[in-house]
Amino acid sequence: MTTTLHGLRVVSAVEAWCQLATTLAEDDLVVCGDALIRRKEPIATVEQLAAAVASSPRRPGVRSLRSALARVRARTDSPMESVLRLALVRAGLPEPAVNYLIVGPDGEVVAHGDLAYPAAKVVVEYDGDQHRTDARQYYIDVDRLWRIRTMGWEVVRLNRTHMVSDAHEAVRRVRLALALS
Repeated sequence: MTTTLHGLRVVSAVEAWCQLATTLAEDDLVVCGDALIRRKEPIATVEQLAAAVASSPRRPGVRSLRSALARVRARTDSPMESVLRLALVRAGLPEPAVNYLIVGPDGEVVAHGDLAYPAAKVVVEYDGDQHRTDARQYYIDVDRLWRIRTMGWEVVRLNRTHMVSDAHEAVRRVRLALALS
């Protein structure tokens, strides 16, 4: 499927994702698929991804596409949320909810937890550098995390240093938080 962009004929974002199956690792296909159906301003739907995969059963890389599609999740906000989610599942932890709505007792939305284990009341927040370098974001985070904690949730804050070696330290911290809940 093609479309026109700035007067040029190009393949659609969904078709581009399908074509990447011959060059990307499966986890990278998942990250790209998540980005297409992200929470804010999604480019596609999971149904569109599924239809594209189903419509070309002999496409090169179709096995990788099918496998990746089964692990694609809507509502992500960043590639690192996807990478972290995949690492947690690969380590044998239950799959967390993506951008889980944490609602206060008055029905007010307190936060969208990056990754959450609602039954355990554990929320996992991945902080990119903007959470440290952007003063406005930093102040928002301080207040948001305080509100989450006052509702009885355990907050596991992670950053890129916790993601080395297949996210070993991130997995360790989440595993500990779940064990203590």
